[in-house]
Amino acid sequence: MANNVAIRTQGLVKFYGDFKALHGVDLDVQQGEIFGFLGPNGAGKTTTIRCLLDLIHRSGGEVSVLGIDPQDDPEAVQARVGYMPGELHLDESLTAEGLLRYFNALRGKRADWSYISELAERLSLDIKRPIRNLSHGNKQKVGIVQTLMHKPELVIMDEPTQGLDPLVQQEVLRMLKEQQAEGATVFFSSHIMSEVESIAERVGIIRGGRMVEVADPRTLGARGLHRARVRFIDSVDVSKLSRLKGVEILSQDNGQEVYLELEGEIDPLIKELAKYKVSGFETERPSLEEVFLAYYEN
Repeated sequence: MANNVAIRTQGLVKFYGDFKALHGVDLDVQQGEIFGFLGPNGAGKTTTIRCLLDLIHRSGGEVSVLGIDPQDDPEAVQARVGYMPGELHLDESLTAEGLLRYFNALRGKRADWSYISELAERLSLDIKRPIRNLSHGNKQKVGIVQTLMHKPELVIMDEPTQGLDPLVQQEVLRMLKEQQAEGATVFFSSHIMSEVESIAERVGIIRGGRMVEVADPRTLGARGLHRARVRFIDSVDVSKLSRLKGVEILSQDNGQEVYLELEGEIDPLIKELAKYKVSGFETERPSLEEVFLAYYEN
């Protein structure tokens, strides 16, 4: 494996009995990047992640994590990774502090306790409280702290911000950026398009156990729909605009204002509008969510 690749899968296959959950997933994640992994429930995100750590055995294909096949030496991989599962199960007989101290002991006390306290404070997590008395969101915070507290080389998180309020979600994203700034690779799955779009340098879309696309979020966004509101000084025949490839007129006001949708490149529309006296032009950038949903519609 190339030295600059943190995660690589080639032809990754996973069966659950007769059900084929992964159909030959090919994926490369570069060292030092933040990679967003998108897909709805049942698409194969969690199965892929569990295969990366050998929490479940793959049925076929090749996997390399930090240069190691996790099936050959899962302990060596897990020692260098911070992992947060999508379904978090914590020992409710302990306090949050007791659980974090336990995890730190398992890792040879690699984490500085002052750093653990700092992470908890930033998330407004009271670590003195018993796990059983914590809300779902606060249990999620415990999971985030245990994932990041030892500053791992590779951070793998499955839906890390679910159940958190928006302000805490933003704090978690800042923490992931800080991990990257210190040299870590971050690989996380999410349903929240805006958070993936805000920090991921590349995103992978998985559907039905197959990789649909891996690309820059901005590149994916550029492939979506453009919507534009145009105001003209004089009334125009908007039917001429509707003849442009990919243009659909959504509404108009006596030919002096038109709201339209464009699929594809926006340049032909700009050139057509140059023929008229335009007093106003507003566009809406497509969201990654629109692009994501388009893959499933097609």
